[in-house]
Amino acid sequence: MSDSAKTNPAHPRKLRDITQWDRETDVVIVGLGGAGGCAAIEAADAGAEVIVFELASAGGGSTAMSSAEIYMGGNGGTRVQQACGFNDSTEDMVTYMMMCAGPQADEAKIRNYCERSSEHFQWLVDIGVPFKDSFHEERAIMCLTDDCLLYTGSEKAYPFAQHAKPCPRGHNLQVEGDNGGPLFMKIVQENVDKRDAITVEYETRALTLIIDEDGVVAGLVVRQDLKELNVRARRGVILCAGGFAMNEEMLRKYAPMLTVPGGLPIGNPGDTGSGILMGMAVGGAAINMHEGFISLPYYPPANMTRGIVINDKGQRFINEDVYHGRLGAFVLRQQAERIYFIVTVEQYGDYEKVSYLGAPVAATGETVAELEEELGLHEGILQHSLAVYNGDCERGQDSLYHKAAEWLTPLEPPLVALDITPGRGAFIPFFTLGGLDTKPTGEVLNTQGEIVPGLFAAGRTACGVVRRAEGYSSGMSVGDASFSGRLAGRQAAEAQVH
Repeated sequence: MSDSAKTNPAHPRKLRDITQWDRETDVVIVGLGGAGGCAAIEAADAGAEVIVFELASAGGGSTAMSSAEIYMGGNGGTRVQQACGFNDSTEDMVTYMMMCAGPQADEAKIRNYCERSSEHFQWLVDIGVPFKDSFHEERAIMCLTDDCLLYTGSEKAYPFAQHAKPCPRGHNLQVEGDNGGPLFMKIVQENVDKRDAITVEYETRALTLIIDEDGVVAGLVVRQDLKELNVRARRGVILCAGGFAMNEEMLRKYAPMLTVPGGLPIGNPGDTGSGILMGMAVGGAAINMHEGFISLPYYPPANMTRGIVINDKGQRFINEDVYHGRLGAFVLRQQAERIYFIVTVEQYGDYEKVSYLGAPVAATGETVAELEEELGLHEGILQHSLAVYNGDCERGQDSLYHKAAEWLTPLEPPLVALDITPGRGAFIPFFTLGGLDTKPTGEVLNTQGEIVPGLFAAGRTACGVVRRAEGYSSGMSVGDASFSGRLAGRQAAEAQVH
């Protein structure tokens, strides 16, 4: 065995140097989160023998830490959508998700995801994931009741609503509180455990891939009980090791935007990018690496949506009824030293009790002029911005940024300004959205768009359907992870033995 200290993801091991196989199976999976668990289930159900290597002492990954809303729809609607009176068009879902991903969109992946979304819903139901036929109408980041369906993105906001009929697609598991992720992974884990064809090895670190002279991925090197083991994968290796939010060096190199002051990486300790580095080392192309989800969760309370966001020039720059990730992305673009959220005292309401944002109060004012002075803004500039905004509210049409009429309420003093400038105390969570380039079915591609034989990726290790914070909707990550995991698992199981 080689000295484990010399083995790292960036240096694959050559097949010619392997003197013995310590383990052998059809499909090897790295990581037992949402993607890895669903990949294992599908691979086993397709007739493959599977070994999953998990770094932690239990499965779950970042999926178990999430709310596990799952973004699904199209095809006339899932069972829940239809029961709640929503008929969801596949084309509307495709249009919305294409707009969300913008110029980075992978149309083939998005269309495949949308066209098979109702089938994915049924697959989840069949493995035991519970969804209640009910609609949560209140604007919320997550559903804390056991209701299922809610709007989780910018579907009803400009510019999306002008091009695709709005429809709620966030599917919350039938569980109260922020407990969807643990329940989802408990169900996935139970399905993994009951399949005889799946073996899970915990507290085992994947070190690097094994490739032959032709660049075919033949297996994986792992460390278990302080020993290196060579594991042969007859059909393929699936990398489901998460993103790289916990790797400061990779963040600085690939996604410096995410190193914003005050930013908090969201994920599990294993999100170090090791899966991405392993794939890159054998020729896999890493794409969209500069992008990530970054958020300013300004609601609840939902009434905060009636406020306005301004920069230190006293100017609005976004319609405030968008998803909180879109706000976060737009805040980072501002050439400003301070960003403020302006609301009335009534809209502020129980903010301190229910908000996740935690932004400090920067100023208060019995008049607009007083607030303007306390914030140190140029005299008259906030007064002008509010005069324009309040006039638009009276007319029921936001002439500048097109906030939906239902959220247009004049801002009358007394007023409160929250400091949402990054690094000034607000909660700014982030995670990465770049990863290995793959086909919709999970095969990893090189820089020429050719398949890297024997290698697959899913979840945040791959670059999936979601590409930008400004187009994110809650549920897209767990939806993408579970769906892409399934497809990679089945594709690997059906691959030729090598």
